[in-house]
Amino acid sequence: MASFTKWLGAGLGWSFGGPIGALLGYIVGNVIDGFTKKDIQEFRQQAQHHNNDTLSGDFEISLLILSSFVIKADGKIDQRELDFVRAYFVKMYGKDRANHAFRLFKGIINSQDLSVRQISLQIRQQMQLASRLQLMHYLFALAKADEIITPDELDMLHKIAGYLSINSHDFESIKAMFYKNAESAYKILEIEKSATDKELKAAYRNMVKKHHPDKVKYLGDEHLKGAEEKFLKIQEAYEQIKKERGL
Repeated sequence: MASFTKWLGAGLGWSFGGPIGALLGYIVGNVIDGFTKKDIQEFRQQAQHHNNDTLSGDFEISLLILSSFVIKADGKIDQRELDFVRAYFVKMYGKDRANHAFRLFKGIINSQDLSVRQISLQIRQQMQLASRLQLMHYLFALAKADEIITPDELDMLHKIAGYLSINSHDFESIKAMFYKNAESAYKILEIEKSATDKELKAAYRNMVKKHHPDKVKYLGDEHLKGAEEKFLKIQEAYEQIKKERGL
């Protein structure tokens, strides 16, 4: 119990407030043995000291809750998607921390009447754009875990992106990283196939600034891994177009 309390309290800031905080209080109090309302109140008092900062745990909780919306979007819970969440957390945070997270995730995914709008708006208000883009990249990977992104899942991803204030260009760029076709590389760089070489280079520089892993460095080294994967897709798209054009 002590280790779970330490894990939860040490990494959360603004997540203990608003609709996410209410959800956590309900789930932890009903799912995690030995956890009391007093524990939640103490954590909320801790969070007041850094309420405007996004800590690693805030990003982690955001991943878990938004994952539940995507997984349940098509009306079923696919084991491959659950396995993806567990594997991702083990890769990012290590086995012990992942086990704690997955205990919480079981309560989240079984919760009813969650508002994707309220949850997403709280995340948007507190989290920088670079981190929100990283969240969206992860959610696309999750939706693709069972090899196909269904229309219902894509609709949910659209909805979440809208609430997170991720514009259509950024959304389509991330989406193109998971849909391979003749236009994918251009969509990743947010340009048309008719773009000039000069426009191509400018678009690449812009994407580097927007998606550079250093943008989420404040979350901790564990989050650089996911950001680097997304950054690599941008570099690969640029190199592919340059090769096609003989540049």
